[in-house]
Amino acid sequence: MESHTFGRIGRSASVIGLGTWQLGADWGEVSESDALAVLEAAVGDGVTFLDTADVYGDGRSEQVIGRFLRSHEGLFVATKMGRRAEQVPSSYTLTAFREWLDRSRSNLGVDTIDLVQLHCPPSETIESAATYDALDTLVAEGVIAAYGVSVETCDQALAAIARPHVASVQIILNAFRLKPLDRVLPAAAEAGVGIIARVPLASGLLSGRYTESTTFAADDHRSYNRHGEAFDVGETFSGVDYATGVKAAQEFAELVSEHGPEGATPAQVALAWVAQQPGVTTVIPGARNTAQAHANSAAGSLPPLSDALLSGVRQIYDTHFREAVHSRW
Repeated sequence: MESHTFGRIGRSASVIGLGTWQLGADWGEVSESDALAVLEAAVGDGVTFLDTADVYGDGRSEQVIGRFLRSHEGLFVATKMGRRAEQVPSSYTLTAFREWLDRSRSNLGVDTIDLVQLHCPPSETIESAATYDALDTLVAEGVIAAYGVSVETCDQALAAIARPHVASVQIILNAFRLKPLDRVLPAAAEAGVGIIARVPLASGLLSGRYTESTTFAADDHRSYNRHGEAFDVGETFSGVDYATGVKAAQEFAELVSEHGPEGATPAQVALAWVAQQPGVTTVIPGARNTAQAHANSAAGSLPPLSDALLSGVRQIYDTHFREAVHSRW
């Protein structure tokens, strides 16, 4: 699989990575054996970048990856920290970072974490020099090799990119959320900051498998956070109205059928669309089973998408989403 480089740190990652929120919780239950099988399938297909967080399953995702790492070398593992505390700037201190990272290092079974990302912190935290002073201290001590910021908004992304030692920015980017293309991706490419694209399938909408009558388990965030009840609504269906998303996804599936690569599914084309955007380093779809993992990986080898498909994506976005979401994130 093709790899891209995080310019500031010189580390490479497969263009299709693996997001492991599903292996922790909040998408319905996944057994440990199934989680390990998903990891094995993805890595076997050439995936080298794994993204997790200390709150996914209260550490379960990190622990599963840690067990996997005992028999697999050469992988680039990124975790996140910060959501275990009240979301105020005063929670983000060197002392707190040490506590959170000690727990993550234990979960992952490593002395040095490859990449730690602040997990959608308050804007004041992203803008504070003290935040990066603390992170630089942890790099110097060998607790972490590099750091980045996972953000909700493009303004937060631009603030993080401006910091000289930020290695990566993780941001929502998919065919229903195009705003990062305007300024964030060009700024990151110029600065050598890696872009980790999350929610690339709009929480599954872009697979084209859902209808307005589709239901999700009670412990799936697509049920309990549909309107932002638990965390930023932008994390669930990318913040788009579900009924509108279903309609747009049907149009996207028709677009893929007419102008997409032969044999490719809507989900694979949606992943390829993100991966082929200039400035994107890696895309991190999740997978609940090995079939999904294999299908996601195959998206990394699709040919360049046609101009007709690219313009069609723009048209769907302009018709259904621009007015509702472009100014919000």
